[in-house]
Amino acid sequence: MKTDHSMQNDDSQSIVGVRQLTVRRHNALNAPEPDWVAEEIPVALSYNGIAHVVMMATPKELEEFAIGFSLAEGIIESPKEIYGIDVRESCNGIEVEIELATRRFVGLKERRRAMEGRTGCGVCGVEQLGEVLRPIKPLPFSQTFDLSLLDGVLPQLSSVQIVGQLTGCTHAAGWISPQGKMLGGCEDVGRHVALDKLLGVRATRGWQQGAVLVSSRASYEMVQKAAMCGVEILFAVSATTTLAVQVAQKCNLTLVGFSKPGRATVYTWPERVIGG
Repeated sequence: MKTDHSMQNDDSQSIVGVRQLTVRRHNALNAPEPDWVAEEIPVALSYNGIAHVVMMATPKELEEFAIGFSLAEGIIESPKEIYGIDVRESCNGIEVEIELATRRFVGLKERRRAMEGRTGCGVCGVEQLGEVLRPIKPLPFSQTFDLSLLDGVLPQLSSVQIVGQLTGCTHAAGWISPQGKMLGGCEDVGRHVALDKLLGVRATRGWQQGAVLVSSRASYEMVQKAAMCGVEILFAVSATTTLAVQVAQKCNLTLVGFSKPGRATVYTWPERVIGG
């Protein structure tokens, strides 16, 4: 069941993830007027009836989010290991109940028990650090992308930001083909959630050839999520971090930052990018 948190715009078209509020702008008129604001609500993910995590997210594409998050966190290896997804409203947000294959659920419970048995604060201990930087299977070198196509694909990212165009409040993640076409994408107020949603869409649609383009910076979590799902090339519109570069180098992911018209900075494995 999909939960509809939509409002009606002036054209009577249903827009999921936004709310129309009355605001007062500081200008010459200084009068109340309507404005669109993006929704940010708690989304709780549960596996086989056991609560796992609560994320703040835009209430759209939540089934895709559940699949992408499960893949990126190593909870599943294939969408086929999810037998069902139920999305329903609760009193304080939205609950997403995921039915896992028995083998995967057993693995998740063992992982949770291992984490609960640890002591220490934050990521100070070796065990905690090992959980933050999960082992990632080295990626193959099967993909390339022509940088000369980047200028043409960058404007296409905004096409997936329906809420963002109204509110200026969302990040986006898109899948681009080797021919420089945006095959699809997702948006969310959270950059990690936008990427999770895209990874879920990619898995269900079977997209293999191509690269990810995100509208945000590339932190190590973004690199780790992409690599866990077999993505070989990650373009970020903004900057990156040293840890993101280290993770990308170690798992063979090509990381490109400052992806803007006429420029791009390749941080790791430049052999996958050609032209430019």
